[in-house]
Amino acid sequence: MSVSATPQAPAKASFTFPFWAQIVTGLVLGVLFGWLARTQDVSWLATTLEKVGDLFVQLLKLAVAPLVFFAILVSVTNLRKVNNAARLASRTLLWFMITSLIAVGIGLAIGLLTNPGAGTGLTSQDGKLPKRTGSWLDFLTGIVPTDIVTPFTELNVLQIVFLAAVAGIAALQLGDKAQPVLTLAESVLQLLQKALWWVIRLAPIGTVGLIGTAIASYGWDLIGKYATFTADVYIGSALVMFGVYPLLLALVAKVNPVQFYKGAWPAIQLAFVSRSSVGTMPLTQKVTERLGVPKEYTSFAVPFGATTKMDGCAAIYPALAAIFIAQIFDVQLTITDYLLIAFVSVVGSAATAGLTGATVMLTLTLSTLGLPLEGVGLLMAIDPILDMVRTATNVAGQALVPVVVAAREGILDKEAYAGASSSPLDEPSPLDGRAAVAPAA
Repeated sequence: MSVSATPQAPAKASFTFPFWAQIVTGLVLGVLFGWLARTQDVSWLATTLEKVGDLFVQLLKLAVAPLVFFAILVSVTNLRKVNNAARLASRTLLWFMITSLIAVGIGLAIGLLTNPGAGTGLTSQDGKLPKRTGSWLDFLTGIVPTDIVTPFTELNVLQIVFLAAVAGIAALQLGDKAQPVLTLAESVLQLLQKALWWVIRLAPIGTVGLIGTAIASYGWDLIGKYATFTADVYIGSALVMFGVYPLLLALVAKVNPVQFYKGAWPAIQLAFVSRSSVGTMPLTQKVTERLGVPKEYTSFAVPFGATTKMDGCAAIYPALAAIFIAQIFDVQLTITDYLLIAFVSVVGSAATAGLTGATVMLTLTLSTLGLPLEGVGLLMAIDPILDMVRTATNVAGQALVPVVVAAREGILDKEAYAGASSSPLDEPSPLDGRAAVAPAA
């Protein structure tokens, strides 16, 4: 007598809540809770939102110093595995400069068309000196640290990059003798990325706190005074992200721009929430690899870009802010001043260092133009709202340039690029020790 097997019911597909949907939910809840805290004067809710947001940012910053050091160190030494490494590095830097020039040009054009400082009701008495300032002397002398400990304790990212680059070049010169150190550095970097990946998973919760605090603290009244300037920053960033970048992808890299945004969107949306290019760096590197850029080149270009490539914070924003502050203080800018703004944006962008805010870069621009530094104080209150879109633009550019360079050099995997359509956060991460589909080399 034979026993027939009972047919198995098909397994139900497990429901997954996409990362982008989690972020959107966090945004909506943040706006709602922030509005309640402000309009209903719920002090405990405002305090809770502030603590949640601060804790998320602090967790991101916790790994910044060692992450930058080991990422730059490993990225420099990884160049030995890439053919034409010097050519790739120079092309990367060239496209960083080209896109920065385009971005600052858009910022200047929008500022001249809209006059963001006119009719605000703000005066020079409303400004105050910033706590942190930047000058060319500080920028140039500040690259080299006085010791190897202070850059890490004071989180001076520019000096950390310098130390890491020197260590990487020295390791390349030593050759095989430096291999134990490089193996340790790669292991530490993986450990830091794994820990930071856990923090990235908390981004939806952090979004509630950060957005809620912005609404509870500033409300919409403050934005009204800066309406034109705020709109200019967002419009300028949107033009760069969704106008200039797609054109470069289509005309220069000759790839489908839509596929780029499908692949890079998780990093862009995390940057919008976290306001930290460095904190987003592991995710930016991962999505860039999934877009078909070789891992060896990505591991150099993305960390390098996360500390120096700032189209939002160092190009669009300083250009608009300089025009805004000049109009508030009734200073007439000349053609020479506009050229100086472009120069500062291209050369001094490393001063922003991939952290939240762009105060140092702005003070560097103002001091170069001879504008009052008190103008920075006029923008501090609105800065968190502006910094979200600035950082998103930064990270989009940091993913874009490696794709453009790889495509032009013939090393972009077109099949991987075409298939980069799902969010990496919706799939098992290789940093979690689980199976994942590796990008094609």
